[in-house]
Amino acid sequence: MEGNVYGAAKAGGAFDLVNFLKQPQTIARFLSWVFAIVVFGCIVSEGYENTHTSGELKCIFNGNTNACHYGVGIGVTAFLISTVFFGLDGYFPQISNITQRKHIVIVDLVVSASWTFLWFVGFCYLTNQWGSTPLKEYGVDASRANSARAAIAFCFFSIFSWGFQTCFALKRYRMGVEDFSDKYTDPTHDTAGPYSAYPSNADDNYQQPPFTAAPEQGADEYVPPVY
Repeated sequence: MEGNVYGAAKAGGAFDLVNFLKQPQTIARFLSWVFAIVVFGCIVSEGYENTHTSGELKCIFNGNTNACHYGVGIGVTAFLISTVFFGLDGYFPQISNITQRKHIVIVDLVVSASWTFLWFVGFCYLTNQWGSTPLKEYGVDASRANSARAAIAFCFFSIFSWGFQTCFALKRYRMGVEDFSDKYTDPTHDTAGPYSAYPSNADDNYQQPPFTAAPEQGADEYVPPVY
C-alpha cells in the first residue's frame, strides 16, 4: 500500500475489519492466542493427579510442580499478550505519531522473539519431564495422558506461531526504517538552497552610505611634528 509507515497506512483511513482479519500477522496472533488457551487449559484441568489418600495433588509431569507452573505461566501470559496486541493491531493505523508506531513495533519484535524462546524452553522442559514420568506409579489415566501430550504438542506449535510474529514485526520495523531513509534528505548535501546566487557584478547595485562627509578642497594635510 502506497504511503505505508511501519507496515500500516497513514492515519485517517477507515478501519477495514475484513482486511484486518485476513492479514497474516492477525492469523498468527489468533493461532498463538488459541494455542496458549489449550496449553494452560490442559494443565489446569488435567495436569494434576491425586496420588495420596491425603488429597495432595501432584503434577503429572514427573511430579514436578515447577513444570506445571511453567506451562500455566507462559500460557496465561501469552494469552494476555496476544489479546493486548490484537487491540494494538486494530488501533495501529489510527496512530499518527511515527515515534509511537516505532515503539510499538519494537516492543512487538522483542516480546515475540522472547516468547518464541520461552515456548521452545517449555516444549523441551515438558517433554523431558513427561518422558521421565512413571505412569503406572502415578496412576495416570488415558484422559490425563492425552491432556499432557496436547499441552506438549501445542507448546511446539506455539514456537512457530510466535516465530512468525517475530518475522512480521521485523519486516514492519525494516519497512519503517527504509521508508525514513528514502524520504530523509541531509540538508548539508542539498545543493538547491533557498538563497539566490551572489551577483557577479556587485558594483552595479552598490550605493554610497548616507551622511558621508567629503573632504574639503584645498585643506592642508596633517603633517606629524618632528622631534
